[in-house]
Amino acid sequence: MSKVYNLKREVEKPPRLTGGHRLCAGCGAGVVVAGVLRALNKEDRAVVVNATGCVEVSTFMYPYTAYTDSFIHSAFENAAATCSGVEAAYKALQRRGKVNGVVKFITFAGDGGTYDIGFQSLSGAMERGHDMVYVCYDNEAYMNTGIQRSSSTPRFARTTTSPVGSAGQGKPQNKKDITEIMVAHHIPYVAQTAPLGNFKDLHIKSHKAIYTEGPCFLNILSPCPRGWDYPASKLAEITRLAVETCVWPLFEVEEGIWRLSYIPKKKLPVEEFLRPQGRFRHMFLKGNEWMIETAQAYVDEKWERLLERTGA
Repeated sequence: MSKVYNLKREVEKPPRLTGGHRLCAGCGAGVVVAGVLRALNKEDRAVVVNATGCVEVSTFMYPYTAYTDSFIHSAFENAAATCSGVEAAYKALQRRGKVNGVVKFITFAGDGGTYDIGFQSLSGAMERGHDMVYVCYDNEAYMNTGIQRSSSTPRFARTTTSPVGSAGQGKPQNKKDITEIMVAHHIPYVAQTAPLGNFKDLHIKSHKAIYTEGPCFLNILSPCPRGWDYPASKLAEITRLAVETCVWPLFEVEEGIWRLSYIPKKKLPVEEFLRPQGRFRHMFLKGNEWMIETAQAYVDEKWERLLERTGA
């Protein structure tokens, strides 16, 4: 479902994620959640299910919540199952005439609760066809519990469980492609976007996911100043570089049709994204040039394949 984007109209809506949450300064997750919820039509209601993680511990401290909509805190492993159960219960009540109005069902979870711990319930909810949106705010590690590597952590990144030293040079494996895995579920809508630098892209894709009937999946880049080791003021810059280097391309897959949302006028070298982040500092030491070359080759290969798929 397409929508004409009007920035003035959207920012005038009352926020559904209120101020006063405890997310870190420079964290992308708060921008992700607020941006997705802003895509809801003003008159519609939502049930927000939140897996344990950075967003949950920062926006919900019993008995207080930063959400104006109904909110359910779920465990790491069953957020998608919880959301699908609430959606099924609502449909049952609707058939009996006991509820009315438009209610949308949205799950937020980090990469740990999506790529790893919660993948089984996510896959099941998508396969069953529940009318819900699953949003992964991807900060590329288990940030809430101490910056441990996840299957979303990119190759060579330093984390507390993929350290840099004599025993290794960061994570040795490439990042899992969860977006492509979700496309393989043959669901109506899958998209990848980012929270800053292109609010229009985030908003339109969020609105499309929320108002497309059936299961939809959004993977949204969510930089983390602590885990990625960048100054809090650089959130927008880090996000822009991820997109302009094609480390994090913006695209959507609607009913099996791949579309690129953005092509950089001049594709920047991957080192422009890596250099400002302390988690990749070791890649710029003498003798480690091969790491940057390997990272560039990986990004180039993925980008070329995406261009081919989209016919761009």
